[in-house]
Amino acid sequence: MGNQRRVVVVGMGIRSPIGNTLGEFVKSLKERRSGISVMPEWDGIKNLRTRVAGLCHIDGEEESISRQYRRSMGRVALLAALSAIDAVKASGLSESEIASQACGVSYGSTEGSVRSQMEYIGNMIQNRSLEGIPPSWYLKCMSHTCAGNLSILFHTRGPFIASCPACVSGSQGIGFGYEAIKAGRADIMITGGADEVDILSAAVFDLMLATSSNYNDRPSETPRPFDEKRDGLVVAEGGATLILEEYERAKNRGAPILGEIEGFWTNGSGIHLTNSDARSMEECLLAALKDAGRSPDEIQYVNAHATGTTHGDEVEATVINEIYGPGVPTASLKGYLGHTMGACGAIEAIATLLMMREGFIASTLNLENPDPALPRLNHVIGEPWERRFRLAANNNFAFGGVNTSLVLSSV
Repeated sequence: MGNQRRVVVVGMGIRSPIGNTLGEFVKSLKERRSGISVMPEWDGIKNLRTRVAGLCHIDGEEESISRQYRRSMGRVALLAALSAIDAVKASGLSESEIASQACGVSYGSTEGSVRSQMEYIGNMIQNRSLEGIPPSWYLKCMSHTCAGNLSILFHTRGPFIASCPACVSGSQGIGFGYEAIKAGRADIMITGGADEVDILSAAVFDLMLATSSNYNDRPSETPRPFDEKRDGLVVAEGGATLILEEYERAKNRGAPILGEIEGFWTNGSGIHLTNSDARSMEECLLAALKDAGRSPDEIQYVNAHATGTTHGDEVEATVINEIYGPGVPTASLKGYLGHTMGACGAIEAIATLLMMREGFIASTLNLENPDPALPRLNHVIGEPWERRFRLAANNNFAFGGVNTSLVLSSV
């Protein structure tokens, strides 16, 4: 990495379908607990194939945020804020350090609060009037609602970055924050991603025949990444925050260093808006390794995006086999969480760092029989593997032909 500034993780917070604390999250991974449940409220939606989702349980937690800040937050921003409050507290950074020009925000979500958006627009269309519509509703709907609300909540005055490219929003949030510190534009960045589940979230994927529908009566058995019986993704929600800090600064103040961001890359395929593209994915993964000054054979674990779709898993398996080889332990967390969309890159980065610290690799839940039509991979199946590793790749891909790769390590 030469003379470039190093970037480390000094605080983490999470809200997910399998836990709202780091300890609970790790416990769920070790116990192979599914966070997928049936959505009976979707029964009245005609032609909707999927009936399952991954939900966060945060009832009452939002009251811990002052109404002054909460009134402009939809559910997606609340998930982001709750995870960020935990992460900032864990970092040991003072209020004055956070509320300074040295600290910025780089945070992603697919869009603003879908639920608030539907209420906002639905009220207007149904009543053909603006009467009774609070002006704060738009602040819940805007695409940069997570980054904006976090910036105001913590009074940050450094770089402001809002990433909204669907399922790589969280990983871009981390990656752009890493780049800001590496380039000397900030010393501290609040990074991550969040998303909320609503019927519209499911409908978007359902209309593309990308959702799981064969396990509506057995929610814990889906999604099934890389499995021969996989039948699509399961929409889910969550929020995950990583506090990044310049290494020397963190070391000098005795910060709890939880890991390092060694490399990052993002690119576009320029080919197709929805279909994964192997060539651009390979270019992205290799560029992230180059940014980290690492070679593919140094990677000891690959956290795969693998959502359980037929085409997506096939292309990703091909790329993993080609870049890292068939021997590197590979797993997807989607079987536990579902597809948390804009949060997935951040949740999976936290999971990877936690597994490094705890010395295990969580298996791919619901992967029973790897699809024989896919290239061979060293799948983590069954019970978690006891495995010490210190260098991993965390890869995510999204509609729009967007790819991301993070290279993470222990310090």
